[in-house]
Amino acid sequence: MTDPKSTADEAPETEHPGALTHVRADGAVLMVDVSEKAETSRRATAVATVITRDDVVRLLVAGELPKGEALAVSRVAGIMAAKQTSSLIPLCHPLPLSGATVDFAPSGDRVLITATVKTRGVTGVEMEALTAASVAALTLYDMIKAVDKHVVITDIHVIAKAGGKSGDWTHE
Repeated sequence: MTDPKSTADEAPETEHPGALTHVRADGAVLMVDVSEKAETSRRATAVATVITRDDVVRLLVAGELPKGEALAVSRVAGIMAAKQTSSLIPLCHPLPLSGATVDFAPSGDRVLITATVKTRGVTGVEMEALTAASVAALTLYDMIKAVDKHVVITDIHVIAKAGGKSGDWTHE
């Protein structure tokens, strides 16, 4: 159902500094208009941690989990998820991704997942990197749960971004 108060000709963004960017003055949500933003190269990296048991991580690395080669499947799932972010997160813009990587660093009882996504566009790829890391972690969870019902996914966050008006940023 459409909002009877809105028209296609309305300027959706508020003109008040510090105001919410995805909410009109009348309180309706919107997808921010980025048509006037400059196209730049953009990159974002996000991480997630999967915590299990040492023996499970060894099985994972050896490709010997009951569900098979979990790292390869999780890598593909993360990349596919990055490409579908705008279908999953309501106000995200669909972006032409120029690259996406998902890497794993197993150590002891945990696996650090690092996802990096790149584009040349008018808005950043932080949500795509977060989605890639999250879905890769969820896929590992799914493949590990047969041998460890106590798997934990934690510490999902952006660790770096580059490009755009706000410039480069790294998480401390």
